[in-house]
Amino acid sequence: MQAGALPRTGPLALDPSCTRWPLGPPLPDIPLWKDPAMALIDSLPKLYDPQSASDRIYAEWEAAGLFSPDPAAPGEPYSIVIPPPNVTGSLHMGHALNNTLQDVLIRYKRMDGYNTLWVPGLDHAGIATQWVVERQLREQGLDRREMGREAFLQRVWDWKAESGGTIVDQLRKLGVSCDWKRERFTLDEGLSRAVTEVFVRYHEEGLIHRAERLINWDPVGLTALSDLEVENEEGHEAELWSFAYPLSPSARARLAGQDHPDEIVVATTRPETMLGDTAVAVHPDDPRYQALIGCTVQHPFLDRQIPIIADAQLVDPAFGTGAVKITPAHDFNDFEMGKRHDLPMINILNLDATLNGVCGEFAGMDRYEARKAVKARIAELGLDRGSKAHVMALPRSQRSGSPVEPMLSTQWFLKMKSLAAPSIAAVENGFTRFVPKGWENTYFAWMRDVKDWCISRQLWWGHRIPAWYDGEGNTYVGRSEAEVRQRHELPDDLVLQQDEDVLDTWFSSALWPYSTLGWPDKTPDLARYYPTSVLITGFDIIFFWVARMLFSGIHHMGAVPFQDVYIHALVRDESGQKMSKTKGNVVDPLEIIDLHGADAFRFTLVAMAAQGRDILWNPARAEGYVKFQNKIWQAFRFTMMHLEHYDPAAPRSHSAYDQWILARLGEATRRVRKALDEYRFNDVANEIYSFTWDELCDWYLELSKGTLYGDGDGASVEAAKQGARHTLWRVFHALVRLAHPIMPFLTEEIWRALPHTEGTVMVQAFPKAAEFPDDPAALAEVAALQEAITAVRRIRAEMDIAPKVPMKASIPDAGLFGLLDRHAKAFSDLAGVTERRAGGRDGICATAVVRGKDLFLPLEGVIDIDAEKERLGREIGKSDKDIVALERRLNPGFRAKAPADVVADFDAKLVAARERKERLVEALGLFAQG
Repeated sequence: MQAGALPRTGPLALDPSCTRWPLGPPLPDIPLWKDPAMALIDSLPKLYDPQSASDRIYAEWEAAGLFSPDPAAPGEPYSIVIPPPNVTGSLHMGHALNNTLQDVLIRYKRMDGYNTLWVPGLDHAGIATQWVVERQLREQGLDRREMGREAFLQRVWDWKAESGGTIVDQLRKLGVSCDWKRERFTLDEGLSRAVTEVFVRYHEEGLIHRAERLINWDPVGLTALSDLEVENEEGHEAELWSFAYPLSPSARARLAGQDHPDEIVVATTRPETMLGDTAVAVHPDDPRYQALIGCTVQHPFLDRQIPIIADAQLVDPAFGTGAVKITPAHDFNDFEMGKRHDLPMINILNLDATLNGVCGEFAGMDRYEARKAVKARIAELGLDRGSKAHVMALPRSQRSGSPVEPMLSTQWFLKMKSLAAPSIAAVENGFTRFVPKGWENTYFAWMRDVKDWCISRQLWWGHRIPAWYDGEGNTYVGRSEAEVRQRHELPDDLVLQQDEDVLDTWFSSALWPYSTLGWPDKTPDLARYYPTSVLITGFDIIFFWVARMLFSGIHHMGAVPFQDVYIHALVRDESGQKMSKTKGNVVDPLEIIDLHGADAFRFTLVAMAAQGRDILWNPARAEGYVKFQNKIWQAFRFTMMHLEHYDPAAPRSHSAYDQWILARLGEATRRVRKALDEYRFNDVANEIYSFTWDELCDWYLELSKGTLYGDGDGASVEAAKQGARHTLWRVFHALVRLAHPIMPFLTEEIWRALPHTEGTVMVQAFPKAAEFPDDPAALAEVAALQEAITAVRRIRAEMDIAPKVPMKASIPDAGLFGLLDRHAKAFSDLAGVTERRAGGRDGICATAVVRGKDLFLPLEGVIDIDAEKERLGREIGKSDKDIVALERRLNPGFRAKAPADVVADFDAKLVAARERKERLVEALGLFAQG
């Protein structure tokens, strides 16, 4: 095998003959990676170049087929299907977070020996895509209706080929290791066949039907909308307008001689809808109107008498006048009442929200123009009873932004109750679990009150409904027109017209976990990778997508589509505001990647991804993790400098420092694994950061220098050096594997340069804690040394003693003296204590406590005692002023009115000020002891 070629053996090999590779076909013996025999430190640039590394490495990974698994290969399956971004989309911070977390898991499981598949793809995004292309056509003076359906759809496909899927290349920049060879599109041939199959099966089971119902209508997009596609604009300032319906002549005659009102006053925020009123409802027990029940009122300017009905379900006699106008064709509550009382349902609107012919003199007006005209006409007739301001929720189309109109329409519906029941049970019984668990409540709340799903849309771009109609209005559903004719024995000369509508985009998305794997065919991928392992998504599509995938997968596959659903937080701006173009606070992830590199960007996202807590994007955090990235690189350069003379076969001995860092590495590995398995992504990043910066760089590298730079040529000296070199090699050999899921390019670059390694880090075994056994003795020994060094450093800082000023130590305890004597070199190098003696206090001393034992540091000759007393006195005075000022600020009034986080910040400042004063007083007290 060539030096640097990809490995054919090892824990990830498929079988002893190594004829196949677990991640795909056999890989060519091409020297993709740097030959480890090359010069070490000279081959490393002084600074890590993330842009050069990512572009080069990703292309090599993809060309080698490392993202593509073989379903016949060994290993427990682990699969993820990407939440398919819209074909119109570009990478935003939500995408970046979502896909980074997925990539962290898939890389972790791939390295851990699982047979991993991550299926990428795009959603055709019916309304969004059609709008994009229609806007382009309008700019060219064209209209899709004049073009015709086929020509328009060809324009959309042309747009997709040219501009769609931009986000795919952007995801590559992020470093995601999807299997691009299995990329799917919700309108590709295979998925379209799956959609048709599901529709036909639902219809055959009586779950899909066509009916006239009240639906949400977008008069700008000219399509029906599901409830989930409607956003309520809270706090909309409207007008609640009142007007009178006069009693009809027949009612007056019936009530002649009785004491009764001549009119009934009703109120509405949509005056134009009175043109479609077919009843006025009152409460049956309301004494004001009991005599009027069964009578009629006269419509002011239409030839229509409107009945007065009693309804206890909807009418609250204490609200307003206690009478409610009923417009069954344009209000959801009124629609239900209309069904209860068998009321006429009069549609007053055209599809574009202009008024239709039943509206008399108002026909042809826009709804808002008609609103003004109706009010004016009512006022002319003396029936206006005033208005008042009213704050309400205004329903708007999620896509067009237009106010939605409830409208009576014939649409296709999917019955949900029977589908929802097993989906609810699946979560209740733990077949699928939500992380964090609290999101189960959101899921249950919607599923337990689910309504039938309006699945038809008045669009051209999408999956056309597989239903055909003959001239007499008969409906035939099938997989194709040919199947329809054969099944129903229809003659060839009978003209059939396919339904013009398409299915809701979410209908095809609901099939995503199994349609992407080849269903309805029984494919190897479907058998191997379904159900998938985890879904990572945002809370905003629990209803749109998660719930629908659950009932769809259970119904058609007999199993839940995923075992876990991890709901990640929202990425907001630094002040906690939701990012939006209108606010101008959008952060472009590609700009961050170009500025800092994918590794630092990914690490920032992961480090901030705490369960149940929104991410407040902070550029300073990203810059901090760039420093961390550079810290790793510089530590690796230090390591490589000492690996020039590393010989794995040479005799070696290990110091307590070597044993300590390996034991700490084992503990870090255990914690990282546990956090990954529990989706505590921020803890994964924090553990890696803490081990690398705090333990490896701040301690081990410094402690090891005494050995690595030590004088002497004896066998024991060389064995100790080889031990330190071997430890450095082992630590980096494990650390790059541990950090790879988060920082793929940096770790690959290090892996290639690290001697005595082969292949790519991407398919190396993820570290196990057992590889680095615990060493209680070394841990205790080094912990005591660290405590002594830290204590001396703290005293130096508090007394402003420069690190280079040598100090002496008097140590009464024999055990502590022996420990510091064994580590004299480290204690001198890291604490500046050059002399030690066994004994007690000698003159004026600073006192450190190490493991409960005193360590005295004589101060005479080290500092100017009198000057230090004066300085400490001044500092204590300043501290007193700070404490008084903070205590005044934190008065009861401030605590009651200020935001909680501001109060907490000042409380923390007060605690810190008091602690500082205590340390200063303690330091001043030292000089009284001499």
